[in-house]
Amino acid sequence: MQLIRFYLTQTQCHHGILLYEWLLKQARAQGASGATAFHALAGFGRHHWHEATFFELAGEVPVAVEVIAPENVVVQLIAAISAEQLSLPYLQVPVALHVTGKSEQSGQ
Repeated sequence: MQLIRFYLTQTQCHHGILLYEWLLKQARAQGASGATAFHALAGFGRHHWHEATFFELAGEVPVAVEVIAPENVVVQLIAAISAEQLSLPYLQVPVALHVTGKSEQSGQ
């Protein structure tokens, strides 16, 4: 399994919908096991410091979209994003997905 995390901002859009929603739909369509969009409280990148404040309705607040999927699904997802000519920074790492309270030996 792979975890891929995309970095974007809250108001970025693609084809008239919020980019994080578009990414979630693409991940599901490609067969990902799960995906989540996280609204960041604060963060920084190469060029800016971002922090959500009470008075900020929307804007440059960072959002991370995480997808967990087999490697072949991640490859398909990246291909779909590239076909749309989107340029998104992302992190990709192998992961082991477990559930607490279940015995791995018994397969439950």
